[in-house]
Amino acid sequence: SKLAVDGIPFLYHKYRDQSPPEALQRAILETNAEINRRGKANSDFHNMGTTCSVLLLVPQGAVVAHIGDSRVYRVRGDVLEQLTFDHSMVWEMRAAGNLPEDGDLARSIPKNVITRSLGPHVNVQVDVEGPFPLAAGDTFLICSDGLTGQVEDDELGAIMGNLPPQEAAQVLVDLANLRGGPDNTTVVIAKVMS
Repeated sequence: SKLAVDGIPFLYHKYRDQSPPEALQRAILETNAEINRRGKANSDFHNMGTTCSVLLLVPQGAVVAHIGDSRVYRVRGDVLEQLTFDHSMVWEMRAAGNLPEDGDLARSIPKNVITRSLGPHVNVQVDVEGPFPLAAGDTFLICSDGLTGQVEDDELGAIMGNLPPQEAAQVLVDLANLRGGPDNTTVVIAKVMS
């Protein structure tokens, strides 16, 4: 995870002469190659990987890139919108129409089985979305599945829509932990002021 956190912003700035989506995608692909290389170089790190969600706020709008099941949301007014699609077995089976919402099969597949991540493979497919137009008051949430596994979407929207970003982030982490916190919980909230 640290390789992704350090590498992606550094490489994005290196390629800032390209369009923001192109520079972001290139930065993530090169970071993936480095994570993969390090995983192969040390048997203790064989097949290491991480999920990745990136929010880029530029004059053209919000650009989102992601891989895995970490998510990016936007609250605009009273509406919470998930801007990413989970790269997990459950989400992909549902999208293909192969998994009914409330059947036994849906309950038997662990929700945390991801189909894509940075690191384990030399080549990886990164989803880049946007740019999404920005409006004053838009609030964005970047979070790991440690949050979304414990806190429902309607709760996310209510908390983000009614508290300042720093306070909302703390409340969300605390709520996930109060509900058991079985996974690490990462929360970043950004609000567009004007």
